[in-house]
Amino acid sequence: MDQQTVSNSVRDRWANDVLPSLSGLVEIPALSPVFDKDWAKTGQLDAAIDHVKAWLAEREIPGAAIDVVRLGNRSPVLLLDVPATEGAEDKGTVLLYGHLDKQPPVGGWSDGLGPWKAVVEDGKLYGRGSADDGYAGYAATVAMEALRANGGAHARAVVLLETGEESGSPDLPAYLEHLSDRLGEVTFVVCLDSGGNDYDRLWLTTSLRGLAQVHVTARVLDSAQHSGLASGVVPSSFRVLRNLIERIENSATGEILLAECNVEVPANRREEIAATAEVSPGGSRGTFPLNGSTRPVADDEIELLLGNSWRPTLSVIGASGFPEPADAGNVLREATTLALSFRLPPTADSASALAAIEKALTTDVPYSATIEITSTEHADGWNAPATAPWLADALGKVSDEVFGQPWRAVGLGGSIPFMGLLGEKYPRAQFLVTGALGPDSNAHVPDEWLHLDQARRVTEAVAHILDAHARS
Repeated sequence: MDQQTVSNSVRDRWANDVLPSLSGLVEIPALSPVFDKDWAKTGQLDAAIDHVKAWLAEREIPGAAIDVVRLGNRSPVLLLDVPATEGAEDKGTVLLYGHLDKQPPVGGWSDGLGPWKAVVEDGKLYGRGSADDGYAGYAATVAMEALRANGGAHARAVVLLETGEESGSPDLPAYLEHLSDRLGEVTFVVCLDSGGNDYDRLWLTTSLRGLAQVHVTARVLDSAQHSGLASGVVPSSFRVLRNLIERIENSATGEILLAECNVEVPANRREEIAATAEVSPGGSRGTFPLNGSTRPVADDEIELLLGNSWRPTLSVIGASGFPEPADAGNVLREATTLALSFRLPPTADSASALAAIEKALTTDVPYSATIEITSTEHADGWNAPATAPWLADALGKVSDEVFGQPWRAVGLGGSIPFMGLLGEKYPRAQFLVTGALGPDSNAHVPDEWLHLDQARRVTEAVAHILDAHARS
């Protein structure tokens, strides 16, 4: 395919077809089920499905089938099934993944912006779900359209858009099992729910951390007591939790001490990290709005990249049992609850890690305080298989012709549960995990925005790589 012709096709479709519809999708408050327990009644996930389904129906791709799959009370899945172009029928199935559910709006959006308000400004589309990752289904479809219009080829392609990713994809295993025969042999997976360290090149995500989460409560009293009378006699519930957490995390360094949460970093991933540090020196240090004189946890860029992609971490993401400081009396509280979120290395066994965490929190408890464990969750990470020669060649070509910069790989500190599921189910498949998210795209926080030029370039790259897969 001629690169410039494909580029022109993608650009035209993004301007005239994608941007208007994607802006409409931004305006739908399609909260993920974990944030909207009554999602089936509020109907916003269904509204998002219907909105994108209507757009897909207008594409008029020959032989394409559109289907909404519903399993019981599970959040729905939207499928676009496109037959292979002539000559590529024996190349298996390409599965192109995205999601339509969104994170909560949260406060603090800039003047003139809002979570459910689509605003295009300075080449950016602002609004919740624009970059994470409402654009994915549009980009996957346009890539196939541009490819077909310019003499390209692709294997049978299924675009799968789920509505529970931001909740940890709890329903996806059931859908994968249900759709297994229908999908057939998946030989190539394209996921556009990721990104990289800048908007100058194509970034591949080659690993994803897993997770474990637990809510732990330390209870020391049946009812709160006057602190002057009870302190020194009754232990502090907060101090009990501090002691227990110290068994898991070195508070001075952040090191997670449990063997089940640590792995040996593969040599090829260390090499990728070194290459990433070389092209974006200081990228990790400059990504986040550190307050005042706050420093990152390490000075070395490679150490920061390793820490964010292959080492376990603990974040205390919530707490209860505390009054607001202005309302706090001199009271020794009866209990403290903390929500502990662990990010695990890509190849760690998350079930074993969670079991070790629970054991550390409940064994030989100081003062025999009552410990309650609730809301546990775990999910394995993912480590990409070795890159096939056809994919390596295609990546080199699109990097030269589309981006003008060599592609780079990075491990993502977050999780995409779908990748771990697919990696286990289709061990022989190749993976292209990429996207338009950058370090300042503000996914999950105020002022989320999509870099429109990067989204177009990623779309163009996917078109060429689909063609390469069909001809491999």
